[in-house]
Amino acid sequence: MPEPTEDATFRHDDWYAEDLADRHFVRCEFFHVDLTEAVSRGAVFTECVFGNVAFNASRHVDSAFTRCVFKRCNLFEAEFTGCKLVGSSFDQCDLRPLRVDGGDWSFVALPAADLRGVRLTGVRMREADLTGADLTGATVTGVDLSGAQLHGSCLVRADLRGSDLSALDPTTVRRAGALVDAGQAVLLAQALGFQVG
Repeated sequence: MPEPTEDATFRHDDWYAEDLADRHFVRCEFFHVDLTEAVSRGAVFTECVFGNVAFNASRHVDSAFTRCVFKRCNLFEAEFTGCKLVGSSFDQCDLRPLRVDGGDWSFVALPAADLRGVRLTGVRMREADLTGADLTGATVTGVDLSGAQLHGSCLVRADLRGSDLSALDPTTVRRAGALVDAGQAVLLAQALGFQVG
């Protein structure tokens, strides 16, 4: 791992299709930076701020964005595979269509996020804040949502099979047409006060 870049500010930089492999940034700020089609493998961003950054069609593998802030960023067709985003927050970002496969997104803040049709598979999202998030038609399979805040979220037609729904109060979400497996159905029935015999 090379020496980290610390406390730097990048403004209006063109990093189109940049290879960010093994780069390390600490407490850096990125404003109006174009990271369209950028690729990162093993990159580390710690406590960084991204404002109006274009992540369109970017690909991130085994990278870390821990305790970062994303504000008004565009993640259209971005992909994260095996990435760690623990403690990061997203505010007024365009997150569709986003693809996340594996990794750790625990404690991520996505309140009121528009996540319609996104794909979240095999990712840990323990205690994530999804309050009021719109997951209509999303694929949320094999996701660890234990302790997640889901109050007021929309799960209409979402595929939730194999995910940990132990924190879900089905009376506080919109859920018409949501797809669950047999084990989840029992758990949700019990949450509604039914005895399953």
